[in-house]
Amino acid sequence: MPPPDSGEAAHFRALESLYASAPINRLFESRLEIVAAGIARIHFVLDERHFHAAGAVHGTSYFKMLDDAAFYAANSLVTDRFLLTTAFNLLFTRPLGPGPVIAEGRWISGKRRVLVADARLIDAEEEEAARGTGTFMRSQIALSGLPGYRAG
Repeated sequence: MPPPDSGEAAHFRALESLYASAPINRLFESRLEIVAAGIARIHFVLDERHFHAAGAVHGTSYFKMLDDAAFYAANSLVTDRFLLTTAFNLLFTRPLGPGPVIAEGRWISGKRRVLVADARLIDAEEEEAARGTGTFMRSQIALSGLPGYRAG
């Protein structure tokens, strides 16, 4: 991990702040940590608010968790622009119930215009519940212009 005052660490903390500031995250008990360049981990706690009618977590929550983890893994490598998801494929492998879930995202390839990253969901029993791969494109939105993007 870089020293706390380095440019890379400041970028990681600013992305964590950006994540926390997003209005959608008021609907989820979650916390982002950028572990290293190209690696993001989001800790979620799921409950009945996230369930479909049959009593398990709805697919929209799977998508949100996987997309966010892959997105932040990719955006950890881009210091000037906000990325946009252009495509995302996911695979459901186990139903999720209430409790803690970790979404782990990793950058795979690309650093110029399009980046590819994948993510997986790990449940409380340390079993994989889903995985996904996304492509992310640089937008015209400057990170520095976003109110939530700030270190410390």
